[in-house]
Amino acid sequence: MKNASNNKKAGLLLGFSAAAIGIPLFLLAPGRSTRRQRAPFAGQNFAHRGLHSRDKRIPENSLPAFARAAREGYGMELDVQLTRDGKVVVFHDDTLDRVCGVPGRVENFTLAELRQLRLCGTENTIPLFSEVLNTVRGRTPLIVELKTGRRNRELCEKTYALLSDYRGEVCIESFNPFIVGWFRFHARDLLRGQLASPTEGSDGSVGPLRAFLLQRCLMNFIGRPQFIAYKIGPRPLAVRISELLGAMRVGWTSHEPRNEKGRDAVIFEFYRPKVKYK
Repeated sequence: MKNASNNKKAGLLLGFSAAAIGIPLFLLAPGRSTRRQRAPFAGQNFAHRGLHSRDKRIPENSLPAFARAAREGYGMELDVQLTRDGKVVVFHDDTLDRVCGVPGRVENFTLAELRQLRLCGTENTIPLFSEVLNTVRGRTPLIVELKTGRRNRELCEKTYALLSDYRGEVCIESFNPFIVGWFRFHARDLLRGQLASPTEGSDGSVGPLRAFLLQRCLMNFIGRPQFIAYKIGPRPLAVRISELLGAMRVGWTSHEPRNEKGRDAVIFEFYRPKVKYK
């Protein structure tokens, strides 16, 4: 009887140990990617929101910024979201204040209304995603971030529809693991990534538990991202484990070339690194 009891305890201990290891690995494990998917992005520097200028004469996420990046051979990162009338536009902030100088959320304006606004006091307007694709014309690879909003499924569907007709190298990323998950199940051909930072969700936009999970990429089981795009600086142990399990390492936003070390791709701004560094 004593041996049976000891065996039962040993079995329980073994089971708890396996769960203690297995559950975190299940949460963190990235998706598998092929060499063909990774190749256009590996060792590449990507201009953050296009090759815009510090003095804002060439604004972020503007057609001139994307044309300039493509002309100089850089990949580029950009942001997409929906207008009130369902158009996919390229713009980073949820609100228009910082870049256009007017109050209000992008999603509450029609495209025609947004066209009346100007980027950073220049003559440039908020571009359609289709206009950006026509400007780049497949010359360099793109990282497309899908912003979280009230119509995430619609944004995913319309973004993918535009990309389906595009002849060029593209991957997608989002801070929202459910957006990454949509592409996991509906667009397996596209390389997909999870955006994260040490402060993600700490602004109160999500509850403390979800913020904890997002900061450590513990929701990878939803989207099984093939790369982790993490804010440059110390990375939590959980993120480093995900990288060891095979996730590509992408860093943002770099302001000096030394950030290339130990990373598979870098998103940069306000300096001119090599187009490819490995």
